[in-house]
Amino acid sequence: MLDLQYIRSQFPILSQQVNGKPLVYLDNAATSQKPISVLNAWEKYYTEVNANVHRGIHTLSQLATTEMELSRQKIQKFINAKNDYEIIFTRGTTEGINLIAYALGNSNYVKKDDEIIISYLEHHSNIVPWQMLCERTGAKLRVIPMDENGVLQIDILDEWLSKKTKIVSFNQVSNALGVINPLEEIIKKVRINSSAYIVIDGAQSVPHFEIDVQKMDCDFFVFSGHKMYAPMGTGILYGKEEILEKLQPFHGGGEMIATCNFEKTTYAGLPFKFEAGTPNVGGNIALGAAVDFMNGIGIPNIQKHENELLEYGQKKLLEIEGLKIYGEKTKRTSVISFNLEGIGIASDVGMILDKLGIAVRTGHHCTQPIMEFFNIAGTVRASFAVYNTFDEIDVLVEGVRKAQKMLS
Repeated sequence: MLDLQYIRSQFPILSQQVNGKPLVYLDNAATSQKPISVLNAWEKYYTEVNANVHRGIHTLSQLATTEMELSRQKIQKFINAKNDYEIIFTRGTTEGINLIAYALGNSNYVKKDDEIIISYLEHHSNIVPWQMLCERTGAKLRVIPMDENGVLQIDILDEWLSKKTKIVSFNQVSNALGVINPLEEIIKKVRINSSAYIVIDGAQSVPHFEIDVQKMDCDFFVFSGHKMYAPMGTGILYGKEEILEKLQPFHGGGEMIATCNFEKTTYAGLPFKFEAGTPNVGGNIALGAAVDFMNGIGIPNIQKHENELLEYGQKKLLEIEGLKIYGEKTKRTSVISFNLEGIGIASDVGMILDKLGIAVRTGHHCTQPIMEFFNIAGTVRASFAVYNTFDEIDVLVEGVRKAQKMLS
């Protein structure tokens, strides 16, 4: 059993009131709150260690370097990467995917008439970079369709995958619906039928269950720190060593060079080839502290609690007449995306909930194709983290009932 009272005590923000009501924070798919241990790690860097990393011989620079590289090693173990230099610090999932797309394009890996496959369930950050790469190279984008339950129709891959397929990129968990995609089946199909690189968007999976990049055999895996209790502006790109070695850098500048003169520049080895400029040192150190926080609770314990919240929340919300949950019958995690019959603007529900101290997300969730599929403008999305409680779900349900009564 989790000690929820103790866990919640580690998050100062949860003790405040919003609009005169106790805060019920259910917008974790957008960003999670930060525990004291993470905030302290960030503060300690800026108050005791603040210095640039890797290039200094003075004590503070050496301390900062040691702490940031220790964080890299924590993350390596957290996702079971083979080597710590396969872990690239980024600003988040979006930058990670853009880095891959530009590096593959600059390395002439993708050419005219090649094909890139993504899915219907993608966040805009896993759509737009590939569209841009197609525009630059003349490659073609193909989209795995989904059904009315949000289930990807992956059998089409048996027909689509070929020598022309260069990239297959999809999320492990949908941010809009919480649907868990059949990662193992997709990867197996790709490996059998093509030599394409596999890119996994793990932004919505890393906070909720264990990740093993070697076992899943992906080529790239990207995620954001701010959804897993770390500061904003932090993230990770994992890539297999042999692939990263072949790629051209995304950014040029300091830190990523081996030698530089006006005639030619040579690049540093991994991971620094992809980490140009001054990094977010404090944030990267705090990301390691977030890993420690999650490991301290235990990822299986987090997953079990959040699954119980999801089951309870879905059951209680479906007791409300006229409420529709999208992806209801599909295997999901930590997200309930819904609308109320006869209420066309999800934000109206969200504003009423906000007056009651309940924070949810409304709109298209950066997944406009999904909303177009369901012929809606957006949904109300409640998303859970380890600090959420069953009592908070009860407050949400009563708030939704009140919003329904007010808006009907």
